[in-house]
Amino acid sequence: MVEEQLVSRGIRDQRVLDAIGTVPRHLFVEDAMQASAYGDFPLPIGSGQTISQPYIVALMTEALQLKGGERVLEIGTGSGYQAAILSRLCERVYTVERIDSLLGRARKVFDKLRYHNIVSRIDDGTVGWADQAPFDAIVVTAGGPVVPQPLIDQLADYGRLVIPVGDHDVQELQLLTKEEGEITVQLIEHVRFVDLIGAHGWQGFNGRS
Repeated sequence: MVEEQLVSRGIRDQRVLDAIGTVPRHLFVEDAMQASAYGDFPLPIGSGQTISQPYIVALMTEALQLKGGERVLEIGTGSGYQAAILSRLCERVYTVERIDSLLGRARKVFDKLRYHNIVSRIDDGTVGWADQAPFDAIVVTAGGPVVPQPLIDQLADYGRLVIPVGDHDVQELQLLTKEEGEITVQLIEHVRFVDLIGAHGWQGFNGRS
């Protein structure tokens, strides 16, 4: 999987490659899906959500440029796989999920693997996690109409935020970098994610950025 799906498509960060090669992806999907867990495609995980294909996980993770000492916020725990990858690359992961059943299952896998530097909670991820801010990096694993302002506010100076932004069908995967309070935006790739639901996502979107 690492060589054929990631290295061949331009993923170069060796730490990211090592993490993806180490974390057992099959544990983050239902038993019936485990034979397909390492395929180059997303898989359903229930509640209308998916686990992203390995390449997209690698692409988003590499864009964060993690060195090992960061505090990272993830919006949308889902299966828990992205948080698990992040946990191998930074000091602590804070992950927010809105669906109880998904977070409950992810927590069991974290415990089984002894990934104890992952902190999680049920909440509206579009408001972030203010009492643990600022974060050195933020990754959003669902597509919204705009970048939620609370996430920009909670990003540390010189921090990096990766998020899909667009309509319900296709989004731009954007990298936002904050430098001395100023935000720059870089397009990474066009992607398709499930909807980002919340006060600053689709549920609360009023057409204004």
